[in-house]
Amino acid sequence: FSQRNCRPMNMLTRYVLLELAKIFLVVVTSLTMLLIVVLVVRVPDVQRLPISQIARLIPFLLPDVLRMTVPVSLLLATTSVYGRMAGSNEVMATKALGISPIKLLWPAFVMAFLISLVAVWLNDLAVSWGRAGAQRVLVEAVEEIAYSMLRSQRSYSSKNFAIHVQRVEDRRLINPRVSIPARGDTPGVKITAESAQLRSDLDEGVLKIISHNTKVKIGDRRSAEVPGRYELEIPLSDASRAKKGSSASSTALWEIPSRLATQEETLERLDHEMAAEAAFQMLSGDFRGLTDSDAWGQFSRDRQRELNLLNRLTLEPHRRWSAGFSCLCFAFVGAPMAICRRKGEWLTNFFLCFLPILIVYYPLLAYGIDGAKNGTIPAQAVWSGNVLLVCWGAWLLRKVIRY
Repeated sequence: FSQRNCRPMNMLTRYVLLELAKIFLVVVTSLTMLLIVVLVVRVPDVQRLPISQIARLIPFLLPDVLRMTVPVSLLLATTSVYGRMAGSNEVMATKALGISPIKLLWPAFVMAFLISLVAVWLNDLAVSWGRAGAQRVLVEAVEEIAYSMLRSQRSYSSKNFAIHVQRVEDRRLINPRVSIPARGDTPGVKITAESAQLRSDLDEGVLKIISHNTKVKIGDRRSAEVPGRYELEIPLSDASRAKKGSSASSTALWEIPSRLATQEETLERLDHEMAAEAAFQMLSGDFRGLTDSDAWGQFSRDRQRELNLLNRLTLEPHRRWSAGFSCLCFAFVGAPMAICRRKGEWLTNFFLCFLPILIVYYPLLAYGIDGAKNGTIPAQAVWSGNVLLVCWGAWLLRKVIRY
């Protein structure tokens, strides 16, 4: 009897898994390709890259795109498969045979659990490898991006560098004006020339501006005219418009425990320094130093900066695991919702699940991330959206089992 009972159950499990896998793979592939095309077409810096550089960039973009498309694709697959099964009375037929709806649902939950583990890995890979790689490609392609912008807009600027030209003839800049803002004790630099060329040196990590008949002004006072050839070198990281990720968000999961220990030691050392400084001033009778707002304000700012970094490092594992396991939570809601609405179309079922997720889950996730970064709420708060989805899914699952 057990063998006769297991055989149809195995067939039913394979049937459900095959249907889920087919729709999931089709949807995730389509959405991923669509988002990559949108990035290439709509993001200005990517759009200005040559085809060879775009081909280099795509592998680094894939983890970031997949971590967005995988949860939505899994939700669409579960609502589509179980909605169709309920609409064609397959769920009712299995109930009539004495088979619990849980037997139909557990393949989706197991599949969602495994995909959630992959999604956690994608979340980690996207920030620790993908963004760094994409930034490196954009930095190395700064010469092509700058020429493209100078041809179309006659100007190119980054945070630490700006150049304006009258026009561009082939790869020759006519009447360029280059400005580098002052930083700390280093004065700003302004350069004007008859013509110039840009050249990236990847080995040295610099962008070379080779100008002719150049006038150089350093700060507000010193200036000089340089006839003939003049060469200025700017670090590629300064010349690039690529955004640098924060040190916490770009840290791999396996590195976070050691960084947390180091950060806690740094905070403890700062606290000891502040206590020792206050004790020394009290013992020496330097009460004016105790009320020096500038000195103690600097201590406080240093400590707050290190505390913010500690909060971000504490947050990162919770953020990546909760975002990854949103796949399981989406499936836990989508499958019973589709069975409950057995007469609804698959697209209607999908949006009835996705809209509450969009309105409630993602704002809760964003609120938890912001609060945890500021230290106003625990890092575990990023799981609140997942908990809410599990409660909603449990209520729907109870309805499916009972009715």
